[in-house]
Amino acid sequence: MPTLVIKSVPAKLHARLKRIAAAHRRSLTQETMHLLEKALAAEDAAPPPALRSGASYWATRPLQPAYASALAAGAFVDGRDSTVAVSAERDER
Repeated sequence: MPTLVIKSVPAKLHARLKRIAAAHRRSLTQETMHLLEKALAAEDAAPPPALRSGASYWATRPLQPAYASALAAGAFVDGRDSTVAVSAERDER
């Protein structure tokens, strides 16, 4: 069976694990394995980010008026990186 060594565990976390293990009548190793299995099972049960319903905040946030008008005027369609335009605008100030 493979071995997992966890180094430099913060003292507060170690003490908390020991308290929880004692409350569940498990060894520290058994309790750590139980918590790892529980966390991984929850991770497996969660839908992948691409399948979660609803659009993200970044996909639905309103555009700044200046940026929206620049897009409407055809800005950034030449394939240039937007940092070029932002740098040029900053240098004009």
